[in-house]
Amino acid sequence: MPSSSAPFRIGTRGSPLALAQAHETRDRLGAAFNLPADAFEIVVIKTTGDDPTLINADIALKTIGNKGLFTKEIEDALLGGKIDIAVHSMKDMPVAQPDGLLLDTYLPREDVRDAFVSVGALQLADIAAGATIGSSSLRRRAQLLARRPDLNVAEFRGNVQTRLRKLHDGVADGTFLAVAGLRRLGMTDVPHVAMEVDDMLPAVAQGAIGIERRVDDTRAAHMLAAIHDVPTGLRLVAERAFLADLDGSCHTPIAALAEIEGDQMRLRGEILREDGSEALSDDVTGPIADGPAMGRAMAKRLLDRAGPGFFSHR
Repeated sequence: MPSSSAPFRIGTRGSPLALAQAHETRDRLGAAFNLPADAFEIVVIKTTGDDPTLINADIALKTIGNKGLFTKEIEDALLGGKIDIAVHSMKDMPVAQPDGLLLDTYLPREDVRDAFVSVGALQLADIAAGATIGSSSLRRRAQLLARRPDLNVAEFRGNVQTRLRKLHDGVADGTFLAVAGLRRLGMTDVPHVAMEVDDMLPAVAQGAIGIERRVDDTRAAHMLAAIHDVPTGLRLVAERAFLADLDGSCHTPIAALAEIEGDQMRLRGEILREDGSEALSDDVTGPIADGPAMGRAMAKRLLDRAGPGFFSHR
């Protein structure tokens, strides 16, 4: 257990949303073990993806790297013993972890939907042809163009507050945010329209917080086991199996959602060409225990249907 002389160190990015997620982790651990807040230390680690020169330039993520942009420095700190655990937005996480690290703890999943935000608080269907929608997500951009090829898309990076400021500065007519992010930040008063998953399937693991630890850290393993949410873990294992077999990264527009009802899991997946000109989807239901196998089989079916070069199309 943490002590006053050696607080339990929680590593995180420094954005308001990342800090909110780290604080939620701290609070859940504190409640589980009856520990005060000062038994923990929040350690902010700047990642390559947080570089303000990249954010302000609105450089597309695909041109500067992959999902490791938001994790590498934090994982290096974890491997180096500078922090005890690392808190991540799961949709940012690569499917494989570095040797010596394990990602097996998930907090209860929040709302998985995307939120459409516009200056006039309009429905997406009400946005005029030719309007500009800002997003750094290839998935959201491809899904938008598949629905509304009459719209323009623009690179739009930064944390939630930065993107809202850009929107109100007229950089774009609308953007997408995660409903989970708005809720975790206490910003549900931001005018938005939640996109139903039947209309816009979310990113793999959207709305989920994952906690990474060193494989050999038995203290961290014991503490994290007390706050792990089993249903979220089962859902994410299936979604990430689908992603892994598609070799998914920030370069590929991929969506998936696993849902549990009783002893059954429904898994939906989608892959898209980057320009939205083609979208392929699949939907399967089976026993919860078969989730990873369902994800892998779905990935194979979609890849067989897509044929070579599907993701490289521009």
